[in-house]
Amino acid sequence: MVDLSVCLSGLELDNPIIPASGTFGFGYEFAEFYDINVLGSIALKGTTREGRYGNPLPRVAECTEGLINSVGLQNPGVDRVISEELPKLKEKFRKKAIANISGFCVSDYSYAASRLDAQEQIGLLEVNISCPNVHAGGMSFGTDAKSAYEVTKAVKAVAKKPVFVKLTPNVTSIADIAKACEDAGADGISLINTVLGMRIDLRTKKPVIANKVGGFSGRAIFPIALRAVYEVYEAVKLPIMGMGGVASADDAIEMMLAGATAVQVGAQNLVDPYACRDIIASLPAAMEKYGISSLKQIIGGAHA
Repeated sequence: MVDLSVCLSGLELDNPIIPASGTFGFGYEFAEFYDINVLGSIALKGTTREGRYGNPLPRVAECTEGLINSVGLQNPGVDRVISEELPKLKEKFRKKAIANISGFCVSDYSYAASRLDAQEQIGLLEVNISCPNVHAGGMSFGTDAKSAYEVTKAVKAVAKKPVFVKLTPNVTSIADIAKACEDAGADGISLINTVLGMRIDLRTKKPVIANKVGGFSGRAIFPIALRAVYEVYEAVKLPIMGMGGVASADDAIEMMLAGATAVQVGAQNLVDPYACRDIIASLPAAMEKYGISSLKQIIGGAHA
């Protein structure tokens, strides 16, 4: 009998597989396909202080082994998420969920974090610092170590639950940003967010999406994500949620060997709504194939 359980900063999970934020709605939408309680947890749709319509259309472009999106954090705002979305999720999902928080200034993050931290359904906060900081010339919080430190510090000041900071790979050294978050008191790191990319329509000779560039995700970015998880595992002493191109049980095991405690599945949910369920179901056979009795024992196993 193999052991799929893991512990994420005190949050006990039956298995390490978690649908990534932005690819699984608020979770309850997928309950029409299967029992979502088989999931380790669910990273909820990115939530901001105020409701957002998002970026202009078109927002999505298909690519080989992936897609580009520039949705722009469309969401109803934190107060409506708490009053409308969480009750719907509670009817379908009995486990603790992961709240994903985004913002455009430090106070945005603090407000959303304090509101969601107080919710009984939420077991962990995931802070997405890949958003443009509108009070600093459009720079993303996640590309500057000082800004990453400030956001992490502010969220930790209002949150009692574990705080994981979600990092962008679009930096010179993702390990340096992770260390800044650790110094600010982060309980864990999530990585990676999408890689910047674009497509051009050959008929119109113009970029496919209205925002010109967007986040590239899907199976093609798996090696990039794996490298980032490996580097950050060596740089900090924090648990990691690894993500980026994960589409199979083998991918999940590989990500854990690189240093991930839990594994998020993103774009594959858009290709196959049963992806997370099927990865979980195939994990025991994959573990037996590679002589693994407990997933907890292989975390970081690829490091010397």
